Amino acid sequence: MAPALSRTLGPSSVAALRPSPSRGLPRAALAPQGRRPAGARGVRWEAGRERLVGARCASAVAEKTAGEEEAAGEEFEYQAEVSRLMDLIVHSLYSHKEVFLRELVSNASDALDKLRFLSVTDPSVLADGGDMEIRIKPDPDAGTITITDSGIGMTKDELKDCLGTIAQSGTSKFLKALKENKELGADNGLIGQFGVGFYSAFLVAEKVVVSTKSPKTDKQYIWEAEANSSSYVIREETDPEKMLTRGTQITLFLREDDKYEFADPTRIQGLVKNYSQFVSFPIFTWQEKSRTVEVEEEESKETEETAEGEKEKKKKTITEKYWDWELANETKPIWMRNPKEVEETEYNEFYKKAFNEFLDPLAHAHFTTEGEVEFRSVLYIPGMAPLSNEEIMNPKTKNIRLYVKRVFISDDFDGELFPRYLSFVKGVVDSNDLPLNVSREILQESRIVRIMRKRLVRKTFDMIQDIADKDEKEDYKKFWESFGKFMKLGCIEDSGNQKRLAPLLRFYSSKNETDLISLDQYVENMPETQKAIYYIATDSLQSAKTAPFLEKLLQKDIEVLYLIEPIDEVAIQNLQTYKEKKFVDISKEDLELGDEDEDKEESKQEYTLLCDWIKQQLGDKVAKVQISKRLSSSPCVLVSGKFGWSANMERLMKAQTLGDTSSLEFMRGRRIFEINPEHPIVKDLSAACKNEPESTEAKRAVELLYETALISSGYTPESPAELGGKIYEMMTIALGGRWGRSGTEEAETNVNDSSEAVVTEVVEPSEVRTENENDPWRD
Repeated sequence: MAPALSRTLGPSSVAALRPSPSRGLPRAALAPQGRRPAGARGVRWEAGRERLVGARCASAVAEKTAGEEEAAGEEFEYQAEVSRLMDLIVHSLYSHKEVFLRELVSNASDALDKLRFLSVTDPSVLADGGDMEIRIKPDPDAGTITITDSGIGMTKDELKDCLGTIAQSGTSKFLKALKENKELGADNGLIGQFGVGFYSAFLVAEKVVVSTKSPKTDKQYIWEAEANSSSYVIREETDPEKMLTRGTQITLFLREDDKYEFADPTRIQGLVKNYSQFVSFPIFTWQEKSRTVEVEEEESKETEETAEGEKEKKKKTITEKYWDWELANETKPIWMRNPKEVEETEYNEFYKKAFNEFLDPLAHAHFTTEGEVEFRSVLYIPGMAPLSNEEIMNPKTKNIRLYVKRVFISDDFDGELFPRYLSFVKGVVDSNDLPLNVSREILQESRIVRIMRKRLVRKTFDMIQDIADKDEKEDYKKFWESFGKFMKLGCIEDSGNQKRLAPLLRFYSSKNETDLISLDQYVENMPETQKAIYYIATDSLQSAKTAPFLEKLLQKDIEVLYLIEPIDEVAIQNLQTYKEKKFVDISKEDLELGDEDEDKEESKQEYTLLCDWIKQQLGDKVAKVQISKRLSSSPCVLVSGKFGWSANMERLMKAQTLGDTSSLEFMRGRRIFEINPEHPIVKDLSAACKNEPESTEAKRAVELLYETALISSGYTPESPAELGGKIYEMMTIALGGRWGRSGTEEAETNVNDSSEAVVTEVVEPSEVRTENENDPWRD
């Protein structure tokens, strides 16, 4: 078959497009449509049966002279029911009308490719044919689009074979094959099996005229058909002004609804740049342009008479509109070249043009994969993160552009080629092995796609690792600021690549509060006795640095990672270990620091009574009270259960818009109140427990101590106002009368708050504090 108009990807295209008399067809598929010319032979049916005996299309035989026959043209019947097929094309095969131009330009490119191939053995096919190119001329006034190529062209027989046989075995067979193709996951591919690419023209055209001239013949033929017609006409071109030297010219007479959109020159140029930008032959589009020219100013007759001969006529500059051909595919497919021959500036220039960027990329990877699956690709790490929040973590970012033979197929993927967390990567992938459906738009999940995805992801990790390994650390710092969250998301969503992701992570730590460090650096700095990687999750760096959980670890010179972003804690929990070192949250119970000794066991026994007493006062607010291993200067801390949410996670879950309160109560788990036996407050409470266990002041101190621990440990108190009232009360006791108040003010205070006055009279703060040498309020 001549490939000029039937886009294929396989050598069996011709056979696929010819009718197969040995296969039966449904009656509806071959029923005569419309009127036939006299003398035509068509489908014969056996009397009383519905079995098809034979189907054969032949030319109409009219009793005319040869000259009259050529002038009028011959009418032929299609080998399928066109009305059903056109309906199938419009509603099933193509999801966007605009792909008609991609199909026709691809057909033209194939025709040029075949001509170039034949010219190697027969240079005469190129004679007097001009340059090998494609020209597209929209006409808004006439409502037409004309696509001309200087390719191989077609003879009369090839026109009948290629454009007259729609699908191998009729519409029903076509539908059956399409259905089977979907069930098989598109592994067999329909491209090349059905010549429907050309017929996408009827998506927008009500009539299509094809004029073609092959080097094999001296005659030029015209193929003409209308949408929803069961026949087409082939005639010889006799107008000298319309003769072609070589190639094919397709004229689309657009439907009324599509004239305004697709007859627009700007729209046509945009479609060419989108779908056919990297076709190997030049594509020219007919565009309106403007230029500045100088013209003489028109002057009145009186002025001309007075100024005649004295000076030259004045000139002015005006803008003139004109029409001319413009090259639409200037950008060359850089991925088709040898990476050793491409300069860094060329990669950057291609990136900016192809993806409409203004910053240079941080890195690029240009590679060719061979073997089971063959494809070429160029991938880029952008210079900055997306400005729009909607583009972040969006799998349909249109950042990966898929090509087949340099013809754009799609950029609308939902994670088939790249996982969501790598959606920021931009690039092109060009492969001839991809299994696509007949429209070549929807990428199907298959074994080949999974292999491609695996290799693309691996190359992306290598590219990111190269940035991290550079001596110039500023580049990776830029990368992490822009895409660090994406890497952490990968730890959550892609367990198969966690070993590649973990070395790329960066965190602040107790020993590096200004510079980010990697997990490798943390492990290298660990003492030999340390068995775990310690971390704390908070809402800010300042909160992490001042958290009471750190006290004992800092004393022991143990480094702690600061997880200060909402996604950090979940990412680390999904990693679980790194280089056989477990991750340990220092804000949870059962923290092991490897410093157990007998003295501490004795201390625990000594304070057992105090722990039971405090637990009695707090009731169900805490699961238990125990001596802390992690405190050195703070009196107490509230830790979360081993298997429940941490304080940071609880805060995040409460902030969720659609958070489930029932799951919050379940996952919150138990809270454990840990006390520091070396702190003066705890020692005083221990004395109160032994001497006055029913003391109201002691019980109130325990309540205040617990609620203060809630805040310092990262939790939210149930009643902030009640806690504030207790703190104000303590301040009143501490400050009462210290700097001296007038008698009137003191009396008014006693009158206005008689209930409080009783308490104030029992405890005289000024007198008590005067006797106390350790009074912190003393000057």
